[in-house]
Amino acid sequence: MSILLRLSARLGVGLLPLPLLLAAPHLAADAAPGVPVEVAVVQKQVIQREVQLTGTVTSARSSRLSTATEGLVTVLQVDAGSRVAAGEVLLELDPELAQWQWESAQATVEQARLALSDARRRFDEARTLAPQRSIAETVVRDLAAEVAEDEAALHRAEAEAGFRKGILARHRLRAPFDGVVSAKLTELGEWVAPGQPVLELVATDDLRLDFQVAEDFLSDIGPDTRVRFNLGADSSTVYEGRVETVVPVTDPGARTFLLRVSAADTNSRMLPGMSARADLTLDTGRRGLSVPRDAILKFPDGRAVVWVVQTADAGALVEERRVDVGLAFEGRVEVLEGLEEGARVVVQGNEGLQNGQRVSVQQPQGR
Repeated sequence: MSILLRLSARLGVGLLPLPLLLAAPHLAADAAPGVPVEVAVVQKQVIQREVQLTGTVTSARSSRLSTATEGLVTVLQVDAGSRVAAGEVLLELDPELAQWQWESAQATVEQARLALSDARRRFDEARTLAPQRSIAETVVRDLAAEVAEDEAALHRAEAEAGFRKGILARHRLRAPFDGVVSAKLTELGEWVAPGQPVLELVATDDLRLDFQVAEDFLSDIGPDTRVRFNLGADSSTVYEGRVETVVPVTDPGARTFLLRVSAADTNSRMLPGMSARADLTLDTGRRGLSVPRDAILKFPDGRAVVWVVQTADAGALVEERRVDVGLAFEGRVEVLEGLEEGARVVVQGNEGLQNGQRVSVQQPQGR
């Protein structure tokens, strides 16, 4: 009886009849607030499909450089990892022999030029004497032929000198474009020949991402297809890109096509050879119901359920619904059966709920 007296005093009333006092705990339980939950509305929207791909960052220009002439490597200005500018000297061959050959060719040019000058002088004199019949016409014609031969000899000598000058210039290997030396394939003192790779150069100013995509998805991919990708081991940073082209040549063994993606913004972290993971969002061409991914509870036996908030006289109550789910995309899940458009489903606080349990709908954080 003392317990009943203390309860009456706590409620601020006099001693209540025994039946009311015995019902007091149930009244207090009914007045208790519901479990706090956050909800979302079932929406009808365009259903999309996400395709996950793995690929590599590649460069638009990559070259295995070689010298245009043979020779001994005497100067090597770069190493693997060196950044170079277009036109910069990367490697030099011993030029001594080529230098002598060029100088010899220049001397031959000068000799031919002097011979031509002398032949022209004599031809001009003969033409002056010919009207006076002081010289035979045959001699004049012979001198004209000699001038023509000397002109041809000069042209031949100039061409040889130009060739020797070009060979000498090619004892220096220059960078054909801005880039990074990715591999050094020779060393000082080695003899190299034309066509033998000595350096690998990769451009870093025009990078793209190459992925292999199955032919099943090829018809759904266009230039405006949205691509989100991560670089290397960093899965927290997401970058945006767009499909640049689909190379229409398949790998017969894997039945895949090359998908080339360009980044939306220039990214200094992108380097040739880096791995990349991409999510490709494709439009299925149909509409359907979807809910946030957090609304779906999946069980080991394959069941998928959601908790639907119903409004009743007693307040907001939850009801368990078994649903059939379809595609997952952009944080949402397609619902094929079990829900109707506009229904409210629990997305936070849905662990441990029971059918008919009272809930208190909370405003989502951040709104």
